[in-house]
Amino acid sequence: MTGIRRTAVVTVLGLILALPIATGGAASATPGPSATAPSASSDASAVQLELPRPTGPHAVGVSTLHLVDEQRQDPWVPSAGPRQLMVSMYYPARPDTGVPAPFMTTEEASLFLQAKAPGANVPAGVLAGTRTWAYTDARPTHGRFPLVLLSPGFTLPRQTLTGLAEDLASRGYAVALVDHTYEDSGTTFPDGRTLTCAVCDRIPGGFPAVEESRAADLSFVIDQLTHRHSQWRYARMIDRERIGIAGHSAGGASAATTMVADDRVRAGVNLDGTFDVQIPTIGLNGRPFMLLGAQADHSPGGQEDSWSTAWARLDGWKRWLLVAGAVHDSFTDLPDLAAQVGLPSRGASISGQRSEEITRTYVAAFFDQQLKGIAQPLLDGPSPANPEVTFQQP
Repeated sequence: MTGIRRTAVVTVLGLILALPIATGGAASATPGPSATAPSASSDASAVQLELPRPTGPHAVGVSTLHLVDEQRQDPWVPSAGPRQLMVSMYYPARPDTGVPAPFMTTEEASLFLQAKAPGANVPAGVLAGTRTWAYTDARPTHGRFPLVLLSPGFTLPRQTLTGLAEDLASRGYAVALVDHTYEDSGTTFPDGRTLTCAVCDRIPGGFPAVEESRAADLSFVIDQLTHRHSQWRYARMIDRERIGIAGHSAGGASAATTMVADDRVRAGVNLDGTFDVQIPTIGLNGRPFMLLGAQADHSPGGQEDSWSTAWARLDGWKRWLLVAGAVHDSFTDLPDLAAQVGLPSRGASISGQRSEEITRTYVAAFFDQQLKGIAQPLLDGPSPANPEVTFQQP
């Protein structure tokens, strides 16, 4: 994604959040959000934001991990010492166990609103209190499940992909939702510190450095989750032979960068992210990869051409899917939550609820086929049920 495009994304998010709004949360199994959205003039303090209900058969548990890479100095703030990451682990759980999971801390919510919606008429507590569907420390269900890592967009906290994380977990995946420290509005650590963005105004090395750093982060998370002395107490749930990665924006581009560096990752998805580090000419050793993005920005022959280059180099199963009416943030929880306070996603002609449904459906179908070996006719061509989605075959 070009610098101009990235700046435009931040502007769009600011417009969406300029009135009462919020972002994504965590999963389980009870009735979904109300179909009636309040108007933008409603008292924001009275709004109860909710993520869409997960669609799979499992209840969802969540654990929070604080991981420290003693072998790697923080790339953005070297004086901080070893690289530290916060990771939310979502997993298939037993019903009626655990306690409702919080969405984010009040400090994280306050910093997010300050960064993306200065002057917004929404209390931080409303955003922090977004209803999630996961349960903290719920007892895991029996079985071994594929692992999917999720990486958010640059400047965005991991919570913006919570809805996708919850849905995948409900469908039978262990999901590691990773915050990349110093790259978002604010991440709270167990000691109470909330670390803010250190590189949002200037990135040493530019966006290629972001993707390379994220690849190192994601490989480290895989190390920690698959090590026999893993810090995650439910690590036995993970099938180490079935690992995938998906991400939004810089996180989506980083999925490919991670696959280049780490052959443990079997499949990847890029949600509307431009490749600042291109896939090598030799490809990904035949591993599958899917591109899912906004039609306005990633059509073949358009101004943003990194997908055309990537497509030619992908040497395994691949799909290039475009969603009509979507904008950059349509692949996150942001538009759906905005709609709950009566605000449309500026520039989008597709609803936030619908774009989230499409994202969940196609990402889950991809991983079901590539990591579980379950054939997905949905990925073979256009579907009458999803007329917004077009298949590109340059």
